[in-house]
Amino acid sequence: MASTNNEQENQNQAGRHQEVGHKSLLQSDALYQYILETSVYPREPESMKELRELTAKHPWNIMTTSADEGQFLNMLLKLINAKKTMEIGVYTGYSLLATALALPEDGQILAMDINRENYELGLPVIEKAGVAHKIEFKEGPALPVLDEMVADEKNHGSYDFIFVDADKDNYINYHKRLIDLVKVGGLIGYDNTLWNGSVVAPPDAPLRKYVRYYRDFVLELNKALAADPRIEICMLPVGDGITLCRRIN
Repeated sequence: MASTNNEQENQNQAGRHQEVGHKSLLQSDALYQYILETSVYPREPESMKELRELTAKHPWNIMTTSADEGQFLNMLLKLINAKKTMEIGVYTGYSLLATALALPEDGQILAMDINRENYELGLPVIEKAGVAHKIEFKEGPALPVLDEMVADEKNHGSYDFIFVDADKDNYINYHKRLIDLVKVGGLIGYDNTLWNGSVVAPPDAPLRKYVRYYRDFVLELNKALAADPRIEICMLPVGDGITLCRRIN
């Protein structure tokens, strides 16, 4: 009986995470597919579908924002009436496109990534969608740009929403700066805060090297956010985990 159960578990595990960009923490691939096919794909804008399918052909496609998270971000930005946003970590721009489509015609997005080549893969789709004019892309590390922005007080409290999906070992450093740039009542979203579920894995658990390397940084961030009196937080099991931080002072 135990052998049968183990075989079934192995089959279940083998059947998980087949969707490109799939970072869902749901126990069943079938349940995740149900969400995608029932409420995500039927409502996914054609431009986002095109960019998702283009990104699926890229060798680093695991880096993309999942379709359900893209839908969540798009609705969230509409709910808070965001007009000025920032994105740290762009890749091919799926979450960036979700943001740009949600913002008003005069909306503004400062987008930063160390790799312009990946961004330019998705740029033709973004241009075709008619929202490229909302985006200012800066190539290179974000921290020097943030330091420059923080040094100028006119930037303080000027952002409605900031989305971070970049180098996990710098999330704490980003937070120290972003808290000054987001407005009181505005949101910062940190992606991957459940990090493949590894945040609850035992120390000797078999993990991929990159998952193990960044896990401690994610754990450090989660602890720091929970203790930060300047924000209210909500950690959601969407995608690979996203923590929303609402600045309260």
